Amino acid sequence: MSPRGDTRLGVPSRMPSSYYEPPPKTSGTVIHFRGEDGRTADLDVSTLALPGWHEALLPCVTARVGPTGQLRTLASVQGFWGALGRALAAMSALLAHPRTPQDLRRHHVESLLRVQADRVGETQARLEMRSLALCFDNEPLRSVLDGEAVAAMRPRVRGRYSPRSGYSDGELSRIVTAAREDVARMVHRLEQAGDATPPPSDMLPTRRAEAELVFLTQRDLTPMLVLLIANTGWNVESIKELPSSHRVIEGLAVEVDLQKRRRGSGNWHHTETWEIGPPGKELLTPGGTYLLLHRLMSAARAQMAEPAFWALWHATGKGPRCRNPFARSLRGGPHSSRWVERANIRSDGSLDGADTLLQLDFNRLKTSVDVRRTRQMGGHMPSSPLSNGMEVLFRNYLAGDASTIDWSGDVMSEAMNDLLATARKNHRDALAMQGRTQLKVNPTRVAATQPDETVDTAWAACVDHEHHPLTGRRCTKSFLSCFQCANCVVTGEHLPRLLSLLDALERRRREVSEADWWSRYGATWATIRYEVLPKFTEAELAHADQAKPGDSYLDLVEPRWERG
Repeated sequence: MSPRGDTRLGVPSRMPSSYYEPPPKTSGTVIHFRGEDGRTADLDVSTLALPGWHEALLPCVTARVGPTGQLRTLASVQGFWGALGRALAAMSALLAHPRTPQDLRRHHVESLLRVQADRVGETQARLEMRSLALCFDNEPLRSVLDGEAVAAMRPRVRGRYSPRSGYSDGELSRIVTAAREDVARMVHRLEQAGDATPPPSDMLPTRRAEAELVFLTQRDLTPMLVLLIANTGWNVESIKELPSSHRVIEGLAVEVDLQKRRRGSGNWHHTETWEIGPPGKELLTPGGTYLLLHRLMSAARAQMAEPAFWALWHATGKGPRCRNPFARSLRGGPHSSRWVERANIRSDGSLDGADTLLQLDFNRLKTSVDVRRTRQMGGHMPSSPLSNGMEVLFRNYLAGDASTIDWSGDVMSEAMNDLLATARKNHRDALAMQGRTQLKVNPTRVAATQPDETVDTAWAACVDHEHHPLTGRRCTKSFLSCFQCANCVVTGEHLPRLLSLLDALERRRREVSEADWWSRYGATWATIRYEVLPKFTEAELAHADQAKPGDSYLDLVEPRWERG
């Protein structure tokens, strides 16, 4: 077939040979799940407790795990199915349990939550309860369940998971270096074997050494995963599902169709293009590493009925000796602690060999890679993410990293200092245009001693309201602009109202964006904070704080549609 297909002028497109009928979703009480990750499962509702619920549960569970449902991987379905089974079993053990969905009441849900909290912990129990509520939102349960019971099934979850901090620079370097050295030894080991005859398929575990001359084994899996995560920046779940099919683009890059989990309905696949790099540098680039490992596992892949990227020889277990360790479940995988022990990778503070070995965690490794890239990009957010959006990157990976928190704190401090310096400069420039160098502040002067023509405004006084210094006309500016006017005078009598205004501005800071706050109030806040208040003593400020009014009058300068 040509790249443009078989259809052309006068040649119609091919039609299906027969009528297509999708596979059934259910068979009796069994729900047939077919995930986006290619894995399947059969869920038998009749095996659950409370038989009076089964008829109503069947369509609800089908909607939750079906083609249009939100649970589209085997791992997520197994988690939901386990939670559902535990919940129904616990409800059946209640003294007066709900035999049918119509019998469910709020006290049943609260009792179930207490029982489950004792078994799996409060946070996990609340998460499982909210998962059940999503299932029960489907018909027919949605129409028959008691409203108060449904509301109780969505408890607030406290103490949600917070991502762990990544590894230090030294720990990350030791992990990646050990993985790169191990993969280099794999290449040397298989190249030395050359065209050796593969061992027979009924090989005994004692012949592992012979198998390792031809195949990669389970012992080789951890360093390969580590190196791919470090070079590609993708999480371990996506790396475990790497496809065997790929496309090499002009010898410079390799194009791979990845399964991107947790991206939402209709976004499960993502085409990634990885640089191959020059010969001899395969272990330093994502595309080079992918193609190298693909070639090293080709001998095992040739013996598999369904070729996959991951193809390893297994010394134990039934079935073919060469298979994909992640074919049935992503939970299958290496014993990373054994690799760390063989490579003698120590954590920080234990390089003398007297302390503990490093605990390898693939999520922490992914976080470390994201931290490294974020630093390399200078904190430029749109360019920093590789496999996640900015919000997901910081919420799920960088939020708990200590080095990122320190770095972001420095960045925020610098940004705040820049904003403050800009606000104060704008204030000085505004006064300079009116022939003044600073705001007029008289701490010892009170309103009673001011000239008769002086008029109090919301937070200060104006010596000539009828003639603005720039226009010569009656002033029509906002009261917040008074602090950038040469006619403004601040006295000790104004201090309580100014402190009340500062409190209102701080509250408003939590209600609008940072950019809007600095644009509207930044110059006023900076002027009061750094030019007015330093002119008063600590005793005067304390006395004014006791006398400040509850109404700040900030609503006088706000547009009417923004008032609460």
